Amino acid sequence: MERSTSESILDAARSRLLSDGLANLSTRKVAVEAGVPLSQLHYHFGSKNGLILALLETENQRRLERQRTMYAEEAPLWQRYERACDYLEEDLESGYVRVLQEMIAAGWAEPAVGAAVRALLSGWYELLTRVLQEAVAAHGPLGPFTAEELATLIGNSFIGSEALLLLGFDRQTMPIRSALRRVGQLLRAWEGAPAEAKENSR
Repeated sequence: MERSTSESILDAARSRLLSDGLANLSTRKVAVEAGVPLSQLHYHFGSKNGLILALLETENQRRLERQRTMYAEEAPLWQRYERACDYLEEDLESGYVRVLQEMIAAGWAEPAVGAAVRALLSGWYELLTRVLQEAVAAHGPLGPFTAEELATLIGNSFIGSEALLLLGFDRQTMPIRSALRRVGQLLRAWEGAPAEAKENSR
């Protein structure tokens, strides 16, 4: 099936972004790699920020759908959470995490970019909140935390961990990956806790 012009441009933008970084990304180079006139890039996406936000939205939607499918499976929450930790490695390697983190940083200074990134991230927090609301209904509360607070803590843990991993922290200086996976052990204990222990935590 022949790819559309916009899809070709997004593929080229993904490639150039991984090679050059956000600060050095050139729309002209993207157009050359896509094999289209620069005017086509502006026609489809309006600007460099428009292009990057479209790329981020495309990548984000693909991964969010992956998470929705995974969390909808009939499996203990702790097992599904461990799969999410596995997916982090895929997303780091693909460059998605780098694009997301660069756009988060850009959003600090550009309100329109910040609003767009918040809208994208909201989908992740909404998914986590629904999943944890179901877990609380099934297993009772986890300590003093509401489902919304747990979703916030877990979501923020991933976003913060991604930023530190991109910054170059490794296993010798900070146990980022193992710390994330320990949360799975906490969820496993929560799901398997005796009924009386759950009642005492209310």
